[in-house]
Parts: sequence; structure tokens; C-alpha cells
Amino acid sequence: MTDTWIILGATSAIARAFIRKQAEAGAAFILCGRDIVDMEATAADATVRGAPEATVMPIDMRDAATFDAVIEAAKGLEGTINCAVFVGSMPDQAEIDADPSLIDGVVTDSFTGPARFLTMLVPVMEAREQGVVVGISSVAGDRGRLNNYVYGAAKAGFTTYLSGLRNRMGRKGVHVMTVKPGPVDTAMTWGMKMPAMTTPEAAVEDILKGVQKKRNVIYTAKIWFPIMTVIKLIPEPIFKKLSF
Repeated sequence: MTDTWIILGATSAIARAFIRKQAEAGAAFILCGRDIVDMEATAADATVRGAPEATVMPIDMRDAATFDAVIEAAKGLEGTINCAVFVGSMPDQAEIDADPSLIDGVVTDSFTGPARFLTMLVPVMEAREQGVVVGISSVAGDRGRLNNYVYGAAKAGFTTYLSGLRNRMGRKGVHVMTVKPGPVDTAMTWGMKMPAMTTPEAAVEDILKGVQKKRNVIYTAKIWFPIMTVIKLIPEPIFKKLSF
């Protein structure tokens, strides 16, 4: 039986790198996102690389009505169903301060939208008692920082959701892995000056190793685990005076 990956946010740079690697391993795909033309190009590339099937389906985290068709398609799949979540949005904190209405979109894109989708998909995966969920969170969710605390709050919520989902689905043979990337060289971070930035391809190598070893939580690049461990240990009276 073929493994099928449902990819949420298939137009992201990390998602594309993930699809390329898994296509070469013979996986099939349902690619989900808003830019159909972009996803069709990715689907064509995936089939050339060895994917037996790559279907494109429109989905918008801010419109839950678009989830239904993907869930129905998942019910009709044979073999193992997996899901990888790459969606999210990160406006500059200054933009959010100027227009607080942007908070709704950040939280929906980065937390409540994918959480709602996964909650709908859970019964389909549990019934088969196998499969993997890969959820892309962020190091930003480990502690609220001055420069991106709205995005960090959304990702902290998603991290906690994935932890609970892992507890639930692990009892049914489905593994849930939380991925906490630091800065990755993608469209989301273009023009930003960030330390220890990694590439989409390197992030995917870490993700696939984590899936193979059934890790619960991974950081990518790995240097972010000790960095965030130190940051989380800084006492609040000191931390609130820092400028990052």
C-alpha cells in the first residue's frame, strides 16, 4: 500500500523540499493551499521524482468550509495516511501594533486553522491505527519575546495542541511530531537579520530523521535546543528588560 501525505501549506519552501524528498521515496500526495498554479507545478515535479499520485486541492485556513473536501478525499484513500502542517503567517510585530486586527489572521493561520483541520482528520487516521502527523511550530512559541510575541503566542498554542494530540493519537498507533524551527531561509524571513538561520533542505533532513526515530519534539537547526533552553531559564525580571 502507498503512503499518502496530506500537505497543508504546500507552497511553503520547507513543504516543497519535504515533498521532493518524499516523492523520491515513492509517497503520494494531496497538496493543499491557496495558490493552485504553484501547487500544480509542485505536483508535476513530484510525479517526475517518483510520486505515484499528486493531487492538488484548494484550502484556506481562514475558511473552514474548504476543509470538508480534503477530509472526504482522505476517507477514500487506501493505505497509510500522513499529514504535514506547514501553514502559518508572521507579520512584523510593528505592523500588528499598528493594526491589531491582524492578530486574528496570525492566530488562525498558525494555530486554530490547522488545529481544526487536524481535529477533523483525527478519526480518519485513528480508524487505520497508523500514520504520522508532522506539525511545524516554532521556537518563537517557547517564550514570548518583544519582537514577535503575537506569532509566538499562536505557535505556543499550536505546540500545546500537538502535545495533547500526541497523547491521544499515540494510543491508536498514530505518531505526532512537533517541529520547532528557528529562522529558516524562506519568503517569511526574507530581509530579516536572524541568527543561526538554516535552509529548507536542512530542516527537512532533520524532520525526516525525527519521523524515522519517532521523536516527539525536535528543533531545527539543533542549536536552537540549547539556545531556547537558556532563554526559557532566564528569570522574568531580567528577561523583560532584554531587547530581543
